[in-house]
Parts: sequence; structure tokens; C-alpha cells
Amino acid sequence: MMPARVLVIDDERDIVRALEILLKAEGYSVTPAFSGDEALGLVASESFDIVLTDLKMPGADGLKVLEETKKTNPHTAVVVMSAYATVESAVDAMKKGASDYIVKPFINEDIRMTFRRLLEQERLRAENLALRRELSQHKGRCKEVIFISDAMSRVFEVLESVIPTKSNVLLTGESGTGKGHIAELIHCGSPRCDKPFISINCSAIPEGLLESELFGYKRGAFTGASTDKKGLMELAHEGTLFLDEIGDMPPALQAKLLKVLETGEVMPLGDTRKRFIDIRLISATNQNLEQKIKEGSFRDDLYYRLSVFEVRIPPLRERTEDIVILADFFLKKYSRDMQKPVRGFSPDAIQALQGYRWPGNVRELSNAIERAVVLSKGELVTAAELPDKVRFQMEEKSSSLKDSMNEYEKAVILKAFNANKCNKEATAQNLGIDLVTLYRKMKKLGIEG
Repeated sequence: MMPARVLVIDDERDIVRALEILLKAEGYSVTPAFSGDEALGLVASESFDIVLTDLKMPGADGLKVLEETKKTNPHTAVVVMSAYATVESAVDAMKKGASDYIVKPFINEDIRMTFRRLLEQERLRAENLALRRELSQHKGRCKEVIFISDAMSRVFEVLESVIPTKSNVLLTGESGTGKGHIAELIHCGSPRCDKPFISINCSAIPEGLLESELFGYKRGAFTGASTDKKGLMELAHEGTLFLDEIGDMPPALQAKLLKVLETGEVMPLGDTRKRFIDIRLISATNQNLEQKIKEGSFRDDLYYRLSVFEVRIPPLRERTEDIVILADFFLKKYSRDMQKPVRGFSPDAIQALQGYRWPGNVRELSNAIERAVVLSKGELVTAAELPDKVRFQMEEKSSSLKDSMNEYEKAVILKAFNANKCNKEATAQNLGIDLVTLYRKMKKLGIEG
């Protein structure tokens, strides 16, 4: 594998040389540049995986380097360097597309960790593109299930063994995690894929109607039954029956379902003749069935029949690597449906998406992106077009980050101040800042002396 290419830009040669030594020791291929103007020529003629640039430079500054880099290669990560006094400028650079910023005087380990994280993000993006190409070539009836996270990879490792069998599967997990999509995927990948896939939500249908829907009925079985009707279990013969929200099935129906699973026979309401059926049963719930068994509202023998394979679908907060690629998928879907030229997300929108916990999971994310596309007036969705609760959580975290930075800065200054026996001139020299800046920071951070 070729080493990652890094362009380092600063008008202070000592800083460039120090970074060059550090990054080469980490295995990177480093190209130095000592001005923004020199860097512009390099980004126009060569490609880099990461560009690390100082913000304040004579001539073309770091923002100009950022702008030109993104024009040439939008996927190149740009990291800006800024002194403590210009942190706000660094944050502004991130809003304009920078991937991260590093505060001077920098800590070597911070640079190492930042670069590793950015390269890992790019690796995941490339893997997702390959996955999307593979999915686009899939001609089956299945809906797309998009992921790059280890959590979902583990789910699919289990499913890979389960799908070819006819064993019953119980899918568990919070609402909105995509259990219905997974059920369809199991059916489409199984030997029953050319047979019916029948789905019913047990919580959405009244008890009396649910029984007749599942088992069917003979004409005259009850008032209004003017003709024979096949039940969904019979219609799913040789195929797959998906019972969503199985935890809400009434106890009386649980007993009838258990008998069907044990005998392979179903008897419509009002009939005396049984029908043989061959179905694969996939069920799903967002409830704790073992707890419901203890409470006496769910049969333990039915639970054991349903859960030959029990597969938990993780919530979105446990698979945060998937948030951005799912958001991108929904963005393309809704922009295409609405015929709007929205092509991506601004950095602040991505930050908000990744910072939110998504209690409604993939369904909530889909709704948020649909809303954002409707409100979007440009090519990029911004944080302002996301739901308030998503944006506000980002703002709260940003405030927390600012507080943490102030605490860190205060600790650094106090350590230097005490080490230099409260001598301000020596402290300023030790920190690499001028005396006026030190006075201002001490006043701002409440440091007496």
C-alpha cells in the first residue's frame, strides 16, 4: 500500500521541518511548502490525502489554500493550524470545509491521532463507494441495506449462515432500526425468494380482525363473511411470513399460532378442514419478550419456536459510522424524487448529524434528511436546515468544547506561570506568545498574578 501523501504549509521553516520529521516517522510521504502561494501551485498539479496548512501567512493564506484544494479534490482532508489567539478563525475555516484544526503550539500526539482518524474516514468512504457499486448491480427485489460499521457487519455474519436455511428468525431491536428491511433481505436471499413474502403488523390490527387476516375464514363464519377468504398464512405457502411487532399479539392468538407452527396445518375460521402450509416465519419486536414471559403476557413455548435464531439489530447510536453514508443515501433519494440539485452536506451539517443520538434510528434520520432537502435552497444541506433538536445538540456540544479548550488553555498557562515562579515575561517566552497576549489571556481566564 502506498504511503498517504501529506502537504505541510507554514511560513515558519522550523515548524515545517518539525512536522516533516514527525510525519515521516509515522510513515507518511511529506511534501513541504513555505508559503500559501507555493502550496497553490502544488495542489493544482498534484494530489494529496491530507493538507496541513497554517492559517495566517503572507500572500495566499490558509483559507485560500483550503478553497483551492477543495476545488481540485473535494475529498482531500484539509487541517488548519492556528495560534490560540485565532481559534475563532480556525472554527470559521471548518465551516468552510476544513476537516479539523490544530492549535499552536501543537502536541505531537494530537497530530498523530487527527491524521489517523481522517485517513480512516477516507478509507470508510472508499469502502462505501465500492459497496454502493455492488448494491447498484444487484437486480433482486431486496431493498438496500447500507452499512460500513462493525456492529452491522457482525449482524450480517450471522445472517449469512441463517439466510439459506428455513429456520425461524426473531429480529429484535428498537423501532426504526430497519427490522422490516432485514426480513425482506432474508427472504430474498433464501431458496424461497421466488415465492410470496407476506408481511403484517400485529399491533396495527384489532384482535378479531388479526385472527381472520392470519387464518382466513369460510363464508358465513361471522356477520359480513359473505365469501371464503384465504388467510395470510395460507397465502405465504412455500414462502415467508413476516410478523412485525409480534410482542403485541394477543395471548389467544399466540396459542393458535403455536399450534400452526407445531403441526404445519391451519384451519380457517368457520371451517372443519385443515390446510397444510409450508412457511418460513420471521418475526420482529422492539419489546423484551423474556420480560413479557415473566409478566405472563407472552408464551414461553411460542418464544422458543420463534427464536431459533434471534438477531439483534443495533440502534444507530451504536453504529455511528453508518450515519453519514445513510444520510448521503437518503439525500440522493429525496433530491432525485423532488428534482432538487442538492448534492451533499456542509461540514456543520455533518457535525450535527454525527453528534445527535437518533432515538428514532434510521427512520428518524430518513425523515430529517427529507425535511432538509425540502428546505434546502442550495447545493449543500446546512445545519440550519436540519431539525432543531439535531442542531441544538450540536450547539450544546460546541459550547462544551469551547469550555474544555478554555480549561485546557488555563491549565497550560498556570503550569508555565508557576514553573517560571510567576514571572510573566518568562512565562510568555516559554509559551511562545508575546506579553500583551499573555496579559489578555490571564484576564480572560481569571488567572490572578
